[in-house]
Amino acid sequence: MPIAFTIALAHLTNRKRQTLVSLGGVVLGVAFFLAVSSLMRGSEKDFLKRLVDNSPHITVYDEYRHPGVQPALLRWPQAAIDVHNVKPQRETRGIRGWPQRMAFIEAQPGLRAAPVLADSAVIDFAGRQQGVQLSGVVPDKMKGVTTLEEKMVVGSLDALAANPNGIIVGQGLIDKFSLHPGSVVSVVAGDGEARPLRIVGVFRTGNSSYDEGQAFVVLKRAQSLFGRENRINRVVIQLDDPYAAQDVAQTIEAGIGYKSVSWIEATEDILSLLVVRNIVMYSVVSAILVVASFGIYNTISTIVLEKTRDIAILKSMGFHARDVRRIFLVQGVIVGAIGSTLGVLLGVALMKLLEQVEIKPPGVVEIVHLPLWWGPEQYAMAAAFAMLSCIAASSLPARRAGRVHPVDILRGAT
Repeated sequence: MPIAFTIALAHLTNRKRQTLVSLGGVVLGVAFFLAVSSLMRGSEKDFLKRLVDNSPHITVYDEYRHPGVQPALLRWPQAAIDVHNVKPQRETRGIRGWPQRMAFIEAQPGLRAAPVLADSAVIDFAGRQQGVQLSGVVPDKMKGVTTLEEKMVVGSLDALAANPNGIIVGQGLIDKFSLHPGSVVSVVAGDGEARPLRIVGVFRTGNSSYDEGQAFVVLKRAQSLFGRENRINRVVIQLDDPYAAQDVAQTIEAGIGYKSVSWIEATEDILSLLVVRNIVMYSVVSAILVVASFGIYNTISTIVLEKTRDIAILKSMGFHARDVRRIFLVQGVIVGAIGSTLGVLLGVALMKLLEQVEIKPPGVVEIVHLPLWWGPEQYAMAAAFAMLSCIAASSLPARRAGRVHPVDILRGAT
């Protein structure tokens, strides 16, 4: 191997221009591979973080995944007569015995849960009306399952807990109705009776439809407004490990019977789209290294053609075909190793440069930075693909060099 390395290095240094061109292709390929992959993976993780952090990991609804069998069918499964169009008995929607079911959910490790009663309501102020999604919550529990407390610009969830007749609304509704903290608005829900509530908090998420169409009151007040005493219609759950949501949701659904939907199930189409996007991205950036490998193939093929007589002499001195092949494979390894190292360094520099880029989209107050991912897997992937491309590009010329017959070459040279 030392002899093969020495000869391979001599061949590469004797053709400095071609070697530098091939090396530059590998360096740029690895650098752009890292820059593009870190940008794409960073945007993916930023999107998932926003999706996961701003929505429950698991939501338990006041419905069943599969409708129950009618009692008559259970009693007489082989009945000769079917009765159709039987109107079911009217009942109050909601999760029955929710404190016991909450106890079962909170007994599961690694999660935080909060009961919610959400329904449509109308906010009336000075003759103007706005339909909203009114959610009754337990403020202390909501702190652990949402980022609402972080989005508050005025007031807090504690202020809602201290004032049973309070309401928290979005900044969009405040601007639309020219309201201010302390204003009293009328809320109409359920039985149609208007109830005055005082604004004790204002939040701003940046989502205009959410800021205009969402409001929060304490759970007891919502139950009274909607006429659903001792009922809730969903449980929102946050996990320490969001990617375990699917398994935990199945456990909860099996334990309490109500439909439990994880964020993975709810966004299955989006996750599939991200997988396809990653495949396209890696295919494109890998093509850069494939193109760079053609430069290595061209350089080593030229060396094989020029060094045919030297190869014949080496074989006549006792070198086997595998020894000759090893020389040219080592050339590919040398170019790949140096190119990968320099490419990683250049890639890190490009990533640092991209990290400094500031973008201010139209209509957005805050400055946005490009999301980058610094995971170690992408460095290993870029270096490994570069090495494989270089070895593959040098293997064909190496096989051709190994098939050289010294007798024919030396006889033709005399």
